[in-house]
Amino acid sequence: MRSLSTGTAGVIAAALAAGVAASAGVAWRVHDSDVRATAAQQQTIARMQNEINVLTERDSEQADWSQLAGRTEPSVFTISTEAGLGSGWVVRSDVSGSDLVTNFHVVAEAVATGEQTVDVVQADRTLKGTVVRTDRTDDLAVVHVRERLAPLKPATARPRLGTTVMVLGSPLGLGGSLSIGLVSGFRSIDGSDYVQFSAPISPGNSGGPVVDSQGHVIGIASGKYVGDGVEALGFAIPVSVACAQLNVCEET
Repeated sequence: MRSLSTGTAGVIAAALAAGVAASAGVAWRVHDSDVRATAAQQQTIARMQNEINVLTERDSEQADWSQLAGRTEPSVFTISTEAGLGSGWVVRSDVSGSDLVTNFHVVAEAVATGEQTVDVVQADRTLKGTVVRTDRTDDLAVVHVRERLAPLKPATARPRLGTTVMVLGSPLGLGGSLSIGLVSGFRSIDGSDYVQFSAPISPGNSGGPVVDSQGHVIGIASGKYVGDGVEALGFAIPVSVACAQLNVCEET
């Protein structure tokens, strides 16, 4: 690693439905007062609908992170070389096998010595992987395995500031680990774009996915700032960069 409420909405919806049902069987004589009353009702309905939309959006962000971890962990692996280890996640899978995204610095020493083979590990399962693509500039690499694995979906839009996210990976080689934090900023460092987040990460998390409440990957954990008094300053390469530069993201 580089150191760098649903219930309320339901009540409102039920009230709206009841109002519509009650008026369905009534014959109205149109007067000016009726027009004004109808306009007022429409404004009230529009305001209540807006409140429903806000509550629905808020509820969608209150994910069951335990359930989400169970869905996403099978797609996250430890990438191990003789020089060290990091994390990787399955971005694409078909009849030819699966591609995993990781950081270039995770496999850099192995690649420098001409070694293209790495171990792709999950619990007591070890697969043989081959480094098939690298992007030194953006610190990205692709590892291919012959086995067909379950992929994660990349997010299609940049996350909003304050979005809750979960980081999965192998800090210090402890596979299957996760931490939760917030998207806390968007930075440009040494000419590259990063998503800043507050979830704790450690050496070994590099290359692991940062996912949103839908389990969609918003970034690739890459590094953090360290120093006296420095806390919760992690950085991820936006998943859009990986999709554009590595050409491995499945069409959604």
